[in-house]
Amino acid sequence: MSTAWVMSGNPGRARRRARWGAAAAALALAACATACVTPAEFRKLERRVTDLQRGAGSGADGGRVAELGAQLDALQQSVADLQGRLEVTERRVQQALQEARTALEEASAAVDSADPVGEGAPEEAAAVESEEVLAYREAHAAWRAGDSEACIDRFAEFLQNYPSSEYADDATYWLADCYFKQGNFSAAVLRFDDVARQYPSGNKAADALYRQGEALLRMGHGKAAGNAFEKVLQDYPDSARAPEAKKQLDLLGSG
Repeated sequence: MSTAWVMSGNPGRARRRARWGAAAAALALAACATACVTPAEFRKLERRVTDLQRGAGSGADGGRVAELGAQLDALQQSVADLQGRLEVTERRVQQALQEARTALEEASAAVDSADPVGEGAPEEAAAVESEEVLAYREAHAAWRAGDSEACIDRFAEFLQNYPSSEYADDATYWLADCYFKQGNFSAAVLRFDDVARQYPSGNKAADALYRQGEALLRMGHGKAAGNAFEKVLQDYPDSARAPEAKKQLDLLGSG
């Protein structure tokens, strides 16, 4: 699948990078905010205030009491200041975390919107599409609409114009399927065979072999169909079509 539209300099990619950067910055802010003031520091000051209060009430002389009183006032002010800093820090942390979550959600949504969708079709949700991709999409749209004539014409044209396309195996498969639905089983057999022979490692190979067997059965060629089903079991034993091919062979054997 073409990756030209996600090269460096693409505005969509730049926006996604900006969103990830915003998320990282927000998380860094949260981490910094939590490190500025710690509960342990706050509790330490509270204990010092308590100790001074006890000293002031223990019967010490007037000078000592005055000194302790001054220290007590200073520490109480420190405690009050520190508590205020903690409250501000907590609000900043919550705000930073919310900003981080929002930035991550936006970045994730941007990445998802750029992913291809659809069965074997290059359904890019964004970016400028090449003529090759547009041609494939138009042909696939005709297949989805059940327009066999348009499907055959457009996929045949696509394969003629883009014989080396990475979508060529899918295009050949859908072309064969259009012939099958049209009732042209001989053409379907040939096209399904093209898929299995030319793209044996593709995602449509096992299915194409099985469909070839179905087309041969429609033509009354039971032995040839059996060979196709056997090849499914032999070459693609773990495929989803293997159990169906086994059933077809059992039916042929009992027929």
